[in-house]
Amino acid sequence: MTTVESVLTTRNASLRDMANLLEIQQDRKLDIVRPANDLRMVDGRLEIDGIGEPTITASGVTRGALFVPTATCDRGFAEKLGIPVKYLREMRATGKLALLDHNVNEWLSDEPEKRFLTRTLKGGGNLPGVARALLSENYRFVDNLDVLMAMLEGIRLAGVHVDVNQCDLTETRMYVKVSCPEVAAHAPALLRNYTSPFTGRRGADNPLVFAGFVFSNSEIGHGSFSITPRIVVQICDNGMTFTQDAMREVHLGGKLADGVVRWSSDTQAAVLDVLIKQARDAVTTFLNPAYVQAKIAEVEAEAGVRVRDVDATLEYVGKQLRFTETERKTILDHFFDGGDRTSGGVLHAVTSAAQTLDDADQAYEMERQGLPAMRHAAAFQR
Repeated sequence: MTTVESVLTTRNASLRDMANLLEIQQDRKLDIVRPANDLRMVDGRLEIDGIGEPTITASGVTRGALFVPTATCDRGFAEKLGIPVKYLREMRATGKLALLDHNVNEWLSDEPEKRFLTRTLKGGGNLPGVARALLSENYRFVDNLDVLMAMLEGIRLAGVHVDVNQCDLTETRMYVKVSCPEVAAHAPALLRNYTSPFTGRRGADNPLVFAGFVFSNSEIGHGSFSITPRIVVQICDNGMTFTQDAMREVHLGGKLADGVVRWSSDTQAAVLDVLIKQARDAVTTFLNPAYVQAKIAEVEAEAGVRVRDVDATLEYVGKQLRFTETERKTILDHFFDGGDRTSGGVLHAVTSAAQTLDDADQAYEMERQGLPAMRHAAAFQR
């Protein structure tokens, strides 16, 4: 049987594989609202009263279901209870579970009637489940599978053919990249000096870009659902995301009742209807030749500034955008490999470097910084 841990994340997945994984997760989800006095840590694992049958463990008989907290869930306990995150992580990393139990349980006992939503995945057999997040009782979650299906239906209704290029699922977020080769534009000023570090193809020979967008969702409180326009360079798959135009929806709602949370069919239908309409609106707005041409004109207006001192420029850009030293070195390598000594070359370097990162959250965050990096590089030359 597939273990719970094996269905938490995937990287560079196909649409079919992503859908299959989300269906497995959906079957195992258990969302629980309980007051603080029904929650406790036992040997570093979360026990929730009134859920499941009592079981016998090395520590004795449990009064409820057991779940292994993820790092995200630990962070939720730290934030909700006022425990320093670094301290909680250190207790777990050094195996001081009795101390961790004592700290969490003492703070839980201070506000026994305060209620929390815990998002979990059920275990199998005698295995504990996984506690994915500790959230406010006002958190209105929208599941990734519902988002994926609604977005695909909205795209279908819009009548535009798209390619789903990449799907990623991390502990905190889902990301799906969509492009539309039918909606293309030329960007000669942006690409004339650029060579792909992946393929060696030259932008001067094929200065073509495609319309697209990326949609993203968090089921566990790490940001809102969003649809962000994205323009893709054909020769290298570098993506430029225009975050200022993103469509967003925050997962906040009314208080949930105690116990296992089950949304009614009417509530689910209403949520899906909104998502489908947002997907249709995104296609109409972002997969539009006029929109793509206008965005390329904006980028090209700032992309041609000559970069004089490369090391100083990228050091400045790195500090402004808080890139790590390792990230800055990777971007520097991609800048030289791309061969474009302009502010536009900095954009290419950041977005191509993002494609090489193993961590999907880190990769998507770096790609979002491509256009700000170009602007900071241009400003540094003045």
